[in-house]
Amino acid sequence: MTGRSQDGGRLLVDCLLAQGVDTAFGVPGESYLAVLDALHDVGDRLRFVACRHEGGATYMAEAWARLTGRTGICFVTRGPGAANASVGIHTADQGSTPLILFVGQVGRGHRGLEAFQEVEYTSFFDDLSKWVVEVDDPDDLPRVVEAAFTIAQVDRPGPVVVALPEDILREVATTGPGPPVEVIERDPSPADMAAVKDLLSDADRPVLLVGGGGWTSGGRDALSAFAHRADLPVVVSFRRHDLFDNTDGHYCGEAGVGMPPAVRETLAGADVVLALNCRFGEMTTGNYMLFGTDGTDAEQHIAHVHASVFEFGKVVRAEVPVHAGPNAAAQALAAMPVDGSRWAGWRSDRRDAFLATLDCPPQLGDLDLGEVTAWLRDRLPDDVVVTNGAGNFSVWPNKFLLYGPGARLLAPQNGTMGYGLPAAVAAKVADPDRTVICFAGDGDVQMTFPELGTAVQAGALPVVLVVDNSSWGTIRMHQEFHHPGRVSATELVNPDFVALAGAYGMHAERVDRTDQFAPAFERALASETGALLHLVTATEQLTPRLTVQDVRRADGRG
Repeated sequence: MTGRSQDGGRLLVDCLLAQGVDTAFGVPGESYLAVLDALHDVGDRLRFVACRHEGGATYMAEAWARLTGRTGICFVTRGPGAANASVGIHTADQGSTPLILFVGQVGRGHRGLEAFQEVEYTSFFDDLSKWVVEVDDPDDLPRVVEAAFTIAQVDRPGPVVVALPEDILREVATTGPGPPVEVIERDPSPADMAAVKDLLSDADRPVLLVGGGGWTSGGRDALSAFAHRADLPVVVSFRRHDLFDNTDGHYCGEAGVGMPPAVRETLAGADVVLALNCRFGEMTTGNYMLFGTDGTDAEQHIAHVHASVFEFGKVVRAEVPVHAGPNAAAQALAAMPVDGSRWAGWRSDRRDAFLATLDCPPQLGDLDLGEVTAWLRDRLPDDVVVTNGAGNFSVWPNKFLLYGPGARLLAPQNGTMGYGLPAAVAAKVADPDRTVICFAGDGDVQMTFPELGTAVQAGALPVVLVVDNSSWGTIRMHQEFHHPGRVSATELVNPDFVALAGAYGMHAERVDRTDQFAPAFERALASETGALLHLVTATEQLTPRLTVQDVRRADGRG
């Protein structure tokens, strides 16, 4: 390719092909017309999924990256397109997901003049991404693309933003694409492994706390082998359920939002915490109350293994910091001899305590989602992909489903609403034959509902379960706690979700009673057009274990 004349747009597409990119998401825009023109000629090798909104597009790229283990690619236009896309960049940042956002930009000669839709991207995206760069010459594209793929994947994975002035995409370039990027994980040192082993050798109640991005199937297998060999209880960080088989006797729950007391007791009662690839966020630390983050002496020995040195001491002080990638570290741990006989009873007790959290009290109303999720635990395929956005409804897929070794959960670390539906579409793009189930709230789903159009157009058709309590349920819950009797701005008047989904050509049904769900779900799975089930639940049921009346009784109003 070197020496061949072509415009910058075509060179960029060739660079992506050289990196093995076969799927990109985005919303078309006039600021990168040359790229769209080049994509026209390579549609059999690089599929461009045209989305309805830039936020939905970046959600799809992030979810696709999490599911495939590759770097997600998204294209949006300048200014408003970039602003809309920023929510997905924040999602990738907090989720440690490798993603490259290519953003159109005004021509170089118009920069700084407040040209139409102009944004200065370095300051705009600096706090949300690992690197922001603007290309100044078409011949720089190969170097920039290689750097972007490297930075997105190395150490703690995350998003990179590449700005493309529209004139450089039209100019002639004479360079060719570079070689594919290969990122090698850092191995843990023998001294670090010896220090971890020493901590475990003195433990009576250890716990393995696992999370973060960048995992491979081989890394997850090594993680499982280590947990079994050492007979360790395993807790995953917020929405990282699919890192470890939930049906395994070593799995003891998720340290996420609404952490069950049993899981909190496991973390607080451990005398040794081996944190593997966790970034110790607000959820993992129980609102900054665990592991000494509340300023008290936790009397725990903590080993923290992470690919990024910037995570050490940021939130939790570790006695043994280990600078290593998650998969390399898991391989090293799996080969490390550990006698776990001393804490077998502790591990078994914590597993029993976790299993008790799956019991759900009867719910208000005619449709009991406790019974529904119990039925789904026994019915969903072993390799199901479950997605969700944000809201109290997410407790159902996050706390009452079990994810086996082949199942995946795609859910946002940053608690962004509207993520579940685009994520489900991306999962079907990545693996059309796989069962994909999206849990969405009634408010949550309306943030990205038009992506049903993307689903139909792309032939990526999931099953969507819309949990409708006619309320912004999470905020209503906080209002009941903090501003009792003063409900404000949290009531929702919703559309006819069945009619809307039908307008897109999807199978859709309304489900009002528990006994209606199973047959409706079977019809949804059998539908060739995808499906939406509108699940009508009680507004007064704030969470599976809390009603409005419960809150009011607790503060004397009931």
